[in-house]
Amino acid sequence: MAYNTLKFSKENRIATITFDRPKSANGVNLEMTKELAAVAAACDVDEDIKAVIVTAEGRFFSAGGDLKAMLSEDKDFNPKAYIKGVADYLHRAVSIFARMDAPVIAAVNGVAAGAGFSFAVASDMAIAAKSAVFTMAYTAAGLSPDGSSSYYLPRLIGQRRAKELMLTNRKLSADEALEWGLVNAVVEDDQLQQEAKKLAETFVAGSKRAYGDVKSLLLSSEDASLEAQMELESRTIANALVSEDGREGTSAFAEKRSPKFK
Repeated sequence: MAYNTLKFSKENRIATITFDRPKSANGVNLEMTKELAAVAAACDVDEDIKAVIVTAEGRFFSAGGDLKAMLSEDKDFNPKAYIKGVADYLHRAVSIFARMDAPVIAAVNGVAAGAGFSFAVASDMAIAAKSAVFTMAYTAAGLSPDGSSSYYLPRLIGQRRAKELMLTNRKLSADEALEWGLVNAVVEDDQLQQEAKKLAETFVAGSKRAYGDVKSLLLSSEDASLEAQMELESRTIANALVSEDGREGTSAFAEKRSPKFK
């Protein structure tokens, strides 16, 4: 499938999705969120993909919503319906990425504001370039957050800090984002793509099914009781043990060799 706002490539079982609206600061419009949902769905059903990298062209990871697109003067333009559509497709993409087996790595190459910030914190892993900056930005435009940030931010950094970011639009440097637990690593700008690929390659060597089980368990853990979560753990590990990857992994461990997961 051809995309107008994204670039997509796949090599050595690693998919790379690149936001490609650099002249618009990779601002999110309706076409872009539709394409992001479509490429997420394609990655989800592609058994060959074992890791996904999401990054961007230019100086911005994403400046958030494309506000110019929301201010059309066309008499038939419905801004409420438009922004609802943008958010709905964005949320579909976030949901698919969260529930697919393959780990999703955000390689944040520059400013991550609004929906860009939201997407970065929704990813499974995040690596930031030294020059990256993070800011919520929503209330500065008189808007409220979307893109799952009201779900993920409190879980990552607590309610107090989440409110600070959302209410004051405080800007965090890459190092501050690391200190706060919003990203996993900070690297020099010219090393970002290399480090993201290196991390993805570690996932390629592992069990995609096991990654999916981990993601599923963690998603359920916030709302489940201790006993319900432990029952889910019991069922999940039991199913994993008798799977092809589970049999290979346990055999390799017992035989003191490297597993060959499929």
